[in-house]
Amino acid sequence: MDRAGLQPTRRRILKGAALAVVPYALLPAARADARTEAADYPPAEWQPASVANYTASDRPAGYSLDRVIIHVTQETYADTLAIFQNPQKKVSAHYLVRSADGHVAQCVHEADIAWHAGNWDYNTHSIGIEHEGWVDQPAYFTDALYEQSARLTAAVCDRYGIPRDRAHIMGHNEVPGTDHTDPGPNWDWVRYMRLVDLA
Repeated sequence: MDRAGLQPTRRRILKGAALAVVPYALLPAARADARTEAADYPPAEWQPASVANYTASDRPAGYSLDRVIIHVTQETYADTLAIFQNPQKKVSAHYLVRSADGHVAQCVHEADIAWHAGNWDYNTHSIGIEHEGWVDQPAYFTDALYEQSARLTAAVCDRYGIPRDRAHIMGHNEVPGTDHTDPGPNWDWVRYMRLVDLA
């Protein structure tokens, strides 16, 4: 191997310097189809689910929104995002809340129908919020998770006129026909609803 060929030449240095001062206006434009989506809930990070995992809609025009459904993932935060982004999984939720710090990701726009409840009527009329953790491991239900989720739920309720009560903020286990048990007996509904009321 010729080591001399690896050394920077004066010509290479000058070409690099010239490129460094090229104005951005002269660089090629970004692709027209490349865009970043804005989250419906401003504190959330947009982490889109696969388009194969939800139904495009125009809610609340197409379907009224009258409830929020609380879920627990039975997976880690990262694994849940990967599941929502996998087109073969056929599942999604509007939001995902991380246990450690309450960070919120939005995966499906509120106008669209996420596939989270296992009941089409409930899917069409609800916002689904997943929470990182396991129903039998209450340590995942941190202060940050409860607080950030309650703020999110309150914002959703306010946006669509959903009453902030247990008839309209429900667990996945309360959806008719479900075989799911989340959020489970370790989810502190009294605390959660108090935080929703205070948000």
